[in-house]
Amino acid sequence: MSELVREVVVEAVVDTAKLLPFLFATYLAMEALEHCASERAEAAVARAGRLGPVIGAVLGAVPQCGFSAMGATLFAGGVVSMGTLVAVMLSTSDEMVPVFLANAAPPATIASILALKVAVGCVAGVTVDAARRLLGAGAPVRHIHDLCERAHCGCDDFDCPERDCCHVAGHTHSHAHAHGHGHGHAHGHAEDGGRGGLLPIARSALVHTAQVALFILAVSLVLGAVVGGVGTEALGELLGRESWPSVLLAGLVGLIPNCAASVALSQLYLDGALGAGALAAGLLSSAGAGLIVLWRTNASVRQNLAVTAVLYGVGVACGIAVVAAGVTF
Repeated sequence: MSELVREVVVEAVVDTAKLLPFLFATYLAMEALEHCASERAEAAVARAGRLGPVIGAVLGAVPQCGFSAMGATLFAGGVVSMGTLVAVMLSTSDEMVPVFLANAAPPATIASILALKVAVGCVAGVTVDAARRLLGAGAPVRHIHDLCERAHCGCDDFDCPERDCCHVAGHTHSHAHAHGHGHGHAHGHAEDGGRGGLLPIARSALVHTAQVALFILAVSLVLGAVVGGVGTEALGELLGRESWPSVLLAGLVGLIPNCAASVALSQLYLDGALGAGALAAGLLSSAGAGLIVLWRTNASVRQNLAVTAVLYGVGVACGIAVVAAGVTF
């Protein structure tokens, strides 16, 4: 038991540590965008909206779960669309590539799985954004400061110039915060960052990163203990060799927001205990820590449920298609 506890703790700490650079870089960029963005920068984000799912799907294929965490954070701040987030999460390869490489799997097998995930991510992401536009959802609206209000990170302590606006490339930008003071608190920077501007931005990014990292660590410890207690062999017996029920169950396993899910699914497939359809369903719905970050940072439960449902639905649908077509990787 002590060995299991040690492994769970070490794995949770290591997995969380891997995400720290991505989380900090994302929050740093978001804080800078929020406080010093010009109309030109905002227009660039808007123009990239239609291509967001394609770019997100390609980036998500990089073998680590950092991009899914970044995507969730950017979506929570209204920087990227829901379709982009879905594309990133569906294509996220997490620990699949390292496990396959460690087992000397053929490069063609790894490439075919990644190609499937990227293709499905692109199609699903573009479809989600198109559907939301038809329903009148419109483009994402930046509301990064809402994250600050919920996290109480103190990002409203920026040194302001003698005016309540931010002049960048000739654009006046301002916004107000009301942190229980009974009045709006405007803050901004001059084009050179304002007086002491860099330190508050970095401090706010660090606070956000620490809060999310602690939440990820806590959830990872619990999930790691559950997955470790069940064991890979028992999980393999539950999922079975290749059937539609195994696809449904594998999709649920993939939703476990922990790297252990993709490790177990990949190892079971390599051991011959899991079929290609179940593997596809599990890996497509597996977004690593991305789901944890989404539920931690995004205030809309409805949106979070929608993203989770899309991940599971798309993963299962593709898994069933793989079974019906008799595809193997």
